[in-house]
Amino acid sequence: MTSRLNPITTPRHELRAEKARRNKGETGSATGSRNRANALAAFIGKKAEIDEMLARLQALSDDHFNCAPDEAGWAMVGTLEHYASLLKRITDSAFGEGEHAR
Repeated sequence: MTSRLNPITTPRHELRAEKARRNKGETGSATGSRNRANALAAFIGKKAEIDEMLARLQALSDDHFNCAPDEAGWAMVGTLEHYASLLKRITDSAFGEGEHAR
């Protein structure tokens, strides 16, 4: 029975040694190919997840965030300000702007 190491509390060298023990017998290129294939699959999955969230946000925005003109008030402005601040953190990180400027 193999033990599961906690990547948060286990030093990196121990994690690497455990991975090497699991992959023993595979050639370096086989391990690398498998890792790249796994990484590509994970990347495509995460991209699809993000695309779905973006589509839902765009639809919500197109519908004025479900806010009828007679319901627009400072509470809704505060909600949109909160959404905008969260999205700004994402765009700053993605584009190397704000606190993430290089």
